[in-house]
Amino acid sequence: MNVGSLDRWLRIIIGALLITLAATNTLDAWAYIGVVPLFTGLLKWCPLYSLLGIQTCPLHEQVQR
Repeated sequence: MNVGSLDRWLRIIIGALLITLAATNTLDAWAYIGVVPLFTGLLKWCPLYSLLGIQTCPLHEQVQR
């Protein structure tokens, strides 16, 4: 778990919005890239954050101490 709650909710909202806009043909098919932030928000884990050593979840830091 490396995605904090604010980061998580922003990912879910933005991802769902992009998917909705793509499904209604408001944006082109590239907007389906919204599945990436949606899934990373739902899973509370971002593989790019892991590679870069980024952590927005304060709970994870407390558990490791």
